[in-house]
Amino acid sequence: MPKVTSKSHTRGARESAQAQAAKSLGPLLNKDLGQHILKNPLVAQGIVDKAGLKPTDTVLEIGPGTGNITVRMLTACKKVIASEMDPRMAAELTKRVQGTPEQRKLEVIVGDFLKVDLPYFDVCVSNTPYQISSALTFKLLAHRPLFRCAILMFQREFALRLVAKPGDALYCRLSVNAQLYAKIEHVMKVGKNNFRPPPQVESSVVRVEPIQPPPPVNFAEWDGMVRICFSRKNKTLAASFKAGGVYEMCEANYRTWAAQNDVIVPDEFEIKQYVNQILEDTGFAEQRAAKMDIQDFMKLLLAFNNAGIHFTN
Repeated sequence: MPKVTSKSHTRGARESAQAQAAKSLGPLLNKDLGQHILKNPLVAQGIVDKAGLKPTDTVLEIGPGTGNITVRMLTACKKVIASEMDPRMAAELTKRVQGTPEQRKLEVIVGDFLKVDLPYFDVCVSNTPYQISSALTFKLLAHRPLFRCAILMFQREFALRLVAKPGDALYCRLSVNAQLYAKIEHVMKVGKNNFRPPPQVESSVVRVEPIQPPPPVNFAEWDGMVRICFSRKNKTLAASFKAGGVYEMCEANYRTWAAQNDVIVPDEFEIKQYVNQILEDTGFAEQRAAKMDIQDFMKLLLAFNNAGIHFTN
């Protein structure tokens, strides 16, 4: 009769096996940094292929780890600038190319990607801890001059939110904000067993191609309005703007705008009626954020701004 194994014993054995796998990589992987090394060479090559590198390209790689993707890119481009937070990983990567013709093509920046000033680059490739996915995405989209494309690995649900379209279950504020500045497509699924140690989630790779020129939109203003619209994405916009504090914020910002533009605010002025009238006039009062596209949100923001309603101080 097979021996019964407790769940705790099984979990402990699995964690021990993962720890041993991590040690076999050389430097011990740091759990706090969410380090998982991509071990499948076919996936690594697939990511490089999707980047469409040119011999004249400078590539920014975020989170190179031990360099399984890096070494492939070094043979296909002019230069790789690798941003690595863990000094031990940076040392491992440097050691890996030492004494090879590619050594002179690699520059390693040790530090937190979210805090460093980004250099010029043509293409970005990233396999980073998933907890910084959103911050990483928007730091890249705010970078100037614009890059040609980025090939980014994310937790699958985050990736699907990035590419979601109006009407999709995962369509959300993240989808709208990212697609305002870039064309984003899902290019590859990556199972957890392609990493060592395996993460607890499935992954996906997306291709991000910035829109050139970028739309002339104040992002803080845009995000302020979109946040309100998606606070109840399946409710009408008229209902979303009734949420606590929204009318008060709109009125405070309207009065500030009026004072700056020498506009007299009547004593009988009511912000609720004013906002609802804008929604009615634009035809969006009964629309739902879950079904609206980028052009819809741009029209709505323009209408509010023209009427003196702003969503940032």
